[in-house]
Amino acid sequence: MTVGELARLYNSELGVHCDLEIVPMENWRRRMWFDETGLPWINPSPNLRNPDAALLYPSICLLEATNVSVGRGTDQPFELFGAPWVEGRKLAEALNGANLPGLRFVPITFEPGENKLAKQKCQGVFAIITDRNAFEPTRTGVEIVWQLKRLFGDSFQFAQVGRLLQNDAALAAIGQAKDPLDAPAAWTHDVAKFELAREKYLLYQ
Repeated sequence: MTVGELARLYNSELGVHCDLEIVPMENWRRRMWFDETGLPWINPSPNLRNPDAALLYPSICLLEATNVSVGRGTDQPFELFGAPWVEGRKLAEALNGANLPGLRFVPITFEPGENKLAKQKCQGVFAIITDRNAFEPTRTGVEIVWQLKRLFGDSFQFAQVGRLLQNDAALAAIGQAKDPLDAPAAWTHDVAKFELAREKYLLYQ
């Protein structure tokens, strides 16, 4: 949803009832990627520096409150992640073995210049988007968190994922799943309800 569409939803569903006016965009369609608009990229945040990082953000940001670097302090934040206790090759092999749509992982070594784990040598992976139309952010984020927990156990601060996820039931579902593909069953019903509720607030096709 666009910011304007979300404002309409909040105004009604959350009972805000402010005097709201949305000026619709012209010549934009929901299926368009940013680089198809012809507009110059302006970082929406200092560490979201290109469309690939913005696309990967919903998946990789789940690690932000944990003891894993998401690349802040490097040249490509939110396109890579790792930590001193991670074995990059093992993690890349596991994530590639999951056959996540539109994505491949390459093992890397990096050292954040600042922020979390600054000046520490980290192993991890770099995420390469091979098909952005096939990419599934939620499935990818769940797989990343689940594999880190499976491979590295208590070295990974799994509980801290909840600070970004903000849903105890979803966190528990990921933590208890024997297969990461089982976890989404915990939120499928809620997603369907939201998709139905949002329909009347959409402004664009």
